[in-house]
Amino acid sequence: MERFFNFSAYGTSFKTEFIGGLTTFLSMCYILVANPLILGQAGMDSGAVFTATALAAIIGTLTMGLFANYPLALAPSLGLNSFFTYSVVIGMGVPWETALAGVLVSGLLFLGITAFKIREKIIDAIPESLKYAIASGIGFFVAFIGLKNSGIIVSSPATFVALGNLHDPSTLLAIFGFIISVILILRGFQGGIFYGMVITTVIGIAVGIIEKPTAIVGSIPSLQPTLGVAISHLNSVLNVEMLVVVFTFLFVSFFDASGTLIAVANQAGIMKNNKIPRVSQALVADASASVVGSLLGTSTVTALIESSAGIAAGARTGFSSLVVAGFFFLALFFSPLLSVITAPVTAPALIIVGAMMASQIQKINWQQLHMAIPAFVTIIMMPLTFSVATGIALGFIIYPIIMLALKKQREIHPIMYGLMIVFIVYFAYIS
Repeated sequence: MERFFNFSAYGTSFKTEFIGGLTTFLSMCYILVANPLILGQAGMDSGAVFTATALAAIIGTLTMGLFANYPLALAPSLGLNSFFTYSVVIGMGVPWETALAGVLVSGLLFLGITAFKIREKIIDAIPESLKYAIASGIGFFVAFIGLKNSGIIVSSPATFVALGNLHDPSTLLAIFGFIISVILILRGFQGGIFYGMVITTVIGIAVGIIEKPTAIVGSIPSLQPTLGVAISHLNSVLNVEMLVVVFTFLFVSFFDASGTLIAVANQAGIMKNNKIPRVSQALVADASASVVGSLLGTSTVTALIESSAGIAAGARTGFSSLVVAGFFFLALFFSPLLSVITAPVTAPALIIVGAMMASQIQKINWQQLHMAIPAFVTIIMMPLTFSVATGIALGFIIYPIIMLALKKQREIHPIMYGLMIVFIVYFAYIS
């Protein structure tokens, strides 16, 4: 095992990797309750989504660990499942079955461009500041969703958004959960997000805000309501509206996953000279997980930023990913606890994870306005338009325009021109 994962070359050990894997799992296991809750709002069966989430995380994380030897854990992304539910299903009125088929098609395209190393070339062509802007912008978007779901931020006809009713018991519970989770994290408790959710749930049950669970351990929920649904609805993707949805899923998942991979690889000291070794294997593992996840019945699966918690604890190889997958398997038997995980419990996790992702903003070169302005537009437009895709598109349109105006066209990779044209056409259509 030590030779296979090359522990000595990375200055790590079996114990360190195990602790790192456990830390990562504790930091991201909230996805088992948050994902069914969010996709449930799209009309999907929560029990089936729970099982699909766990299985997709197991398969994707195992593939990443064994194939790429990276300390990365994969699971459905909070940003992308929110995009699935709130933008596509609720916002556009697309049935969840059709949206899931769109995820499958985008995943297959994702796998194709990854296999031919097109994705790798695009990643290399994106300026470093814009890479970090994508990662941090998604963080702000996820945090905004958490604030909305908690009731801390509400809509307002006068100011668009406003402070919510802080006397509401559910909102107060979410605020309590946020404070507890932050304290635990700052005090050095590994898995502070997870423990914060547990404490919040217990308090919520004690004061009567959350109903008691009927059981703790139970049978694994059936996948039948979601398994293979994406395949049976592929014909519904063959129209102009869904082609736009597929394209949106593709470039949102593309830049979300790439941004996370860049951020985590940089933290682990893996990225050298703006290059990531074994990037092809990591990207193939990531793209394959999206295809598998859609077939099982969940939104796009990708490498999660919570992997950074395990890396901070010492994880450096794919063995820690195997540990994460093992704990996800054990978690399959605790589905009855889903009934006690409500919006006030998951909202703090969304806000904190958003803060973790937004930390990449410090790596943007704010001293150079020609880089800072496109990065800022990318970041700010994600939460303001409630769309990751829109933020990316606007930033990638503005960047080449600014560079051309400054007569720095030679510093722009030709791929960036191509992306600008694609996004302009995209906006021309949706307008």
